[in-house]
Amino acid sequence: MEEENSIELLQRFRRDRRILLNFILSGSLIKKVVMPPGAVSLEDVDLDQVSVDFVLNCARKGGLLELSEAIRDYHDSTLFPHMSNAGSTDEFFLATNPEQSGLPPRRLPPPVPISTPSPILPTLSTSESIDTEPFEELSSLSKSQSLSSTQQQELTVDDIEEFDDDDDLDEVDSRRYSRRVLNDAADLVLGLPSFATAIGDDDLRETAYEILLAAAGASGGLIVPSKDKKKEKKSRLMRKLGRSKSENVMTQSQHLSGLVSLLETMRVQMEISEAMDVRTRLGLLNAMVGKVGKRMDTILIPLELLCCISRTEFSDKKSYFKWQKRQLNMLEEGLINHPAVGFGESGRKANELRVLLAKIEESESFPPPAAEMQRTECLKSLREIALPLAERPARGDLTGEVCHWADGYHLNVKLYEKLLLSVFDVLDEGKLTEEVEEILELLKSTWRILGITETIHYTCYAWVLFRQFVITGEQRILQYVIEQLKKIPLKEQRGPQERMHLKSLHSRVEMEKGFQELTFLQSFLLPISKWADKQLGDYHLNYAEGLVMMENTVAVAMLVRRLLLEESETAMESATISDKEQIEFYVTSSIKNAFTRVKNCYLLEKET
Repeated sequence: MEEENSIELLQRFRRDRRILLNFILSGSLIKKVVMPPGAVSLEDVDLDQVSVDFVLNCARKGGLLELSEAIRDYHDSTLFPHMSNAGSTDEFFLATNPEQSGLPPRRLPPPVPISTPSPILPTLSTSESIDTEPFEELSSLSKSQSLSSTQQQELTVDDIEEFDDDDDLDEVDSRRYSRRVLNDAADLVLGLPSFATAIGDDDLRETAYEILLAAAGASGGLIVPSKDKKKEKKSRLMRKLGRSKSENVMTQSQHLSGLVSLLETMRVQMEISEAMDVRTRLGLLNAMVGKVGKRMDTILIPLELLCCISRTEFSDKKSYFKWQKRQLNMLEEGLINHPAVGFGESGRKANELRVLLAKIEESESFPPPAAEMQRTECLKSLREIALPLAERPARGDLTGEVCHWADGYHLNVKLYEKLLLSVFDVLDEGKLTEEVEEILELLKSTWRILGITETIHYTCYAWVLFRQFVITGEQRILQYVIEQLKKIPLKEQRGPQERMHLKSLHSRVEMEKGFQELTFLQSFLLPISKWADKQLGDYHLNYAEGLVMMENTVAVAMLVRRLLLEESETAMESATISDKEQIEFYVTSSIKNAFTRVKNCYLLEKET
């Protein structure tokens, strides 16, 4: 009861704080309030992220108040414990818990080795067996050894100083892949068409992060870091390398709060370098110059970044050309390939757009003055053609003003899939990160850009969780899958606009029996259904000692089956089979497979 009262009291304090701040900012106490980039009015600003002290100081001085500075001051102050000017000077605050820290060590610190810096991946001793399969070896390594364990060659802070952003991400990335590749998930492929351009997973991940920054900028939370993060980077890397799965350590999220720290968490989770992060933030802010009254999440993101980010902001030409190629491919996939609605009279403009994209790419081979001139002219023409294509009416808007820069939905859901993958711990992909609820809430801000609805979100999230379960074999993730599948609204529970929206989402993919038209739910749920049917069709072999896992798999199979049968245009052979008959089919099939194995073993023994 006391805990509930404290939560209610905290909520009331936060509500009163917002009301008072809104009164101060809306009244005559401050001469002028400058909105942060991307915000039009106070309704677009999260007042929980505004420093009260900063606002009051501006009110006393009677000067200009820049809300972006007030937001920055709020997040800078959360790095330190709250201090008051009153009281004894002998009072101090501890950043650690002395009860958990224990007594100081009595032994001397070990000497620093003179050898070269060792890799982050711990090496196996020669006494360990090497007859096991590679995946089992990696699995046992990830479960039995902590990254904080002492190795023959220790990683020192001096070694960390020599790392740049890409290097430390690569080191953590190598550890990450050692955990990721546990089981084969090649059979789990979405029923979506492949991209016509050379878009890969890294391209999708980086573009997804750019969309996330644009969505954050629409709420006034896009602030370019102004402080040197070298020390922060070292401490963050050392903290992640030394974190044990069983220890209850204080993480950075316990010191920082709000949108800025959450975006930093997302940057690390999505393996985005600090250089790219700062470059994208500046590009988005520059894109909003002169666009008074326009929200940041309504701009054509790849086009604006192409116009606002120059070659000089990259360390080398190769990186710039790779980045430019990605933006051009996104424009082509988003505006031309697989559109949700026909072009009509704009078909000629689509051809012109292809020509302009080719000319921009072609300008790379020209001398610098000629290349920049052709690129500038092409970008000007590209804006005149791309904006009408992006803003044309599409599937029936659910959220008001939306920029359909990618109305071929399979690109959108692929980008959203990359955002959802950030909920898994970067060092242990069998677990969800501590900030999972905050991340999911932040991702809602991207729904406006990507055309995501509640049904699409729960379906995509269930798919991401299920695929991660297959890869890691973590049983708890399968329980999360069941929770998300239960949240997917049935057809009668969806609104008329969402039903119309989902009805328009079709994709033509090549299946075993030729090309087939699939709806959105079929594209995501059929691979799950096929995998579950294969496992349950031989459950005597697959679940000999895993009864709980089998129960959860049956629950997933039945939930997915019900959702698929609801699709009006579904023409599956199982449409006339009841759930009971489906379970009986699993039993019969598994017994038959088990009998066949016994029979084959008997015949083999008889021959020998």
